[in-house]
Amino acid sequence: MPVVGDSYTDPAFGSGAVKITPAHDANDFEVARRHALAMPVIIDAEGIVREVEGAAGRVPAALAGLDRFAARKAIVTLLEEAGALQKIEPHAHSVRHCYRCDTVVEPRLSDQWFVRMQPLADKALAALRTGELRILPERWEAVYVNWLEGIRDWNISRQIWWGHRVPVWYCTMSCGHAPIVSRTDVTACPGCGGTVRQDDDVLDTWFSSWLWPFSTLGWPDDTPDLKAFYPGDVLVTAPEILFFWVARMVMSGCWFMGKAPFHTVYLHGTVRDMQHRKMSKSLGNGIDPLDVVQLYGADALRWTMVSGLGLGVDVMLDPSDLDKSFSPGRNFCTKLWNIGRFLLSRVGSEPVAPVAQLDRAQLAPADRWILERLDVAIADCDAALGPARPGNGATWSDSERGRGLRLSEYAEAARRFVWNELADWYLESIKPRLAAEGSADREVARAVLAHAFDGALRLLHPVVPFITEELWQKLPQTTPGTFLAQAAWPVPSGEPAGAGEAFELVRAAVAGIRQVRSEYNVNPGAWVDAVLVATGEAQTVMQRQADTVGALARATVRVEHTNPGGAAAQLLLPGGVELVVPLAGMVDLDKEKQRLDTEIAQLDKQLTALEGRLANAGFVAKAPPAVVEAERTKAAEWGARLTQLRNKRTSLGA
Repeated sequence: MPVVGDSYTDPAFGSGAVKITPAHDANDFEVARRHALAMPVIIDAEGIVREVEGAAGRVPAALAGLDRFAARKAIVTLLEEAGALQKIEPHAHSVRHCYRCDTVVEPRLSDQWFVRMQPLADKALAALRTGELRILPERWEAVYVNWLEGIRDWNISRQIWWGHRVPVWYCTMSCGHAPIVSRTDVTACPGCGGTVRQDDDVLDTWFSSWLWPFSTLGWPDDTPDLKAFYPGDVLVTAPEILFFWVARMVMSGCWFMGKAPFHTVYLHGTVRDMQHRKMSKSLGNGIDPLDVVQLYGADALRWTMVSGLGLGVDVMLDPSDLDKSFSPGRNFCTKLWNIGRFLLSRVGSEPVAPVAQLDRAQLAPADRWILERLDVAIADCDAALGPARPGNGATWSDSERGRGLRLSEYAEAARRFVWNELADWYLESIKPRLAAEGSADREVARAVLAHAFDGALRLLHPVVPFITEELWQKLPQTTPGTFLAQAAWPVPSGEPAGAGEAFELVRAAVAGIRQVRSEYNVNPGAWVDAVLVATGEAQTVMQRQADTVGALARATVRVEHTNPGGAAAQLLLPGGVELVVPLAGMVDLDKEKQRLDTEIAQLDKQLTALEGRLANAGFVAKAPPAVVEAERTKAAEWGARLTQLRNKRTSLGA
């Protein structure tokens, strides 16, 4: 038995020596190549042990003809009979199984067809490095480069029943003619004219798939479709086939067509269950999308998936609790539908004027604010989706490579506008204007509201197409017979920055009054008094918008030059405006003072003890740094809270 020294063995594992079978193990094959060892094949294509290629005299008679698994047991018996078996112990190791029938795959040296890959890989690497191609998320570019730089020749032949047969023919007359490779069927040997047989192997499935971007368009013929649609734009796929399919499509496209088949590869995340396992049929942990559609609607399913689709981030869903997984999508779709129904009932079906034709002097602060917010929403959505094509000629610039296709950010920008801004603020603020039948101001409010909702529906349509289409059809400015899917993508109207500044003061005042109501546990249905102290332009704005502030905050609002004083909650708002909410009559002052005094005393005592601990050099030196830092953070938070409580107590008077 030959003995060779090689770095493949691990001296610390077992005896430090290992037997090798070069024809039946990939690592052993490499060792044999390094030492020019023989590579006898002792297992045939059916898994039977027998003398095959280079194995003459290698297979004992007792093993010849046995199945590979039976031969293993027979070898143990032979060793026992020879007194050569020292011990038997279990050893766990990885064994490959067939992905179709789960049979153990036996490595076996055989003749195969290969494609030399380095020239193709060089072109695919150049496509990425020159900016012709980009991969999102960008971290996968390193994986792509690593695979292509370390590429090995591709074994393209397979010994299975189904597939494209290898286009190689052999002369059956033994004339010595070389194998014939041809794009068309060969009927006779070009050497002797005799009969030929085609190779029995079929091509690797990826060998067909890598041609997909152009073979589907008529290649190798120069068809109109090929001219019109190659190269494409964006490939959306999963990261696990980045090399198997994506890189190979790039290689074949660059080689055969001279261009990469797409300019962007978008690798999305994987849907997983709550145990972080990939959803699959074999595990039985999948979710049937049709079940979700039946329960919550297609739009709810789409919204859940897209809004949770951070770039390259996996989506976690619970197969055992569909309501938990899809309630965000259901809730948003319900909210959108309710917003639309309420809004349409206020707008009515009468035609509205295009916003571009309105007299800007007629626009209220809320109108200018919502138009500015719509411009911001469109810009945010555009930025999240990113440039549609490379902007630097035919290549991505460094500043463009990582931009775009942030689908979750796009969905959130559209949701925030329609829910938080259009519905929660603008629609609420213009209810009195919409109720003023026959007034010019009502027509302005109707026009702006319809325009803003139209823009929101266009932004949301790719994610929730059914609800948005239904609502859009009922807008007064919609042309009968048209579809939202055919409508233009919204573009910013160019509302000047700061156009909505006056309404921002209104929002700040309303938020301040709501904060005071919450802090003092005021009954939600009760009205409160509020004073807005302002001067100059801010005072003018507040005087004009006092009724709007009061309606939104359920408060009786008046605007003053100076602080009226007395027991009151006070907040400083943007623009130098001061909010004063008198507490007399709103809360029991004596009871509130007593509560604050007690809370201040308790917090002061706790903070004193904490500061004493931090002043102790022994504690700081011995405690873990993370613990010390956490205590310091806590001290800062408690100090800020104590100051807040003392200011609050001072505002209540002695």
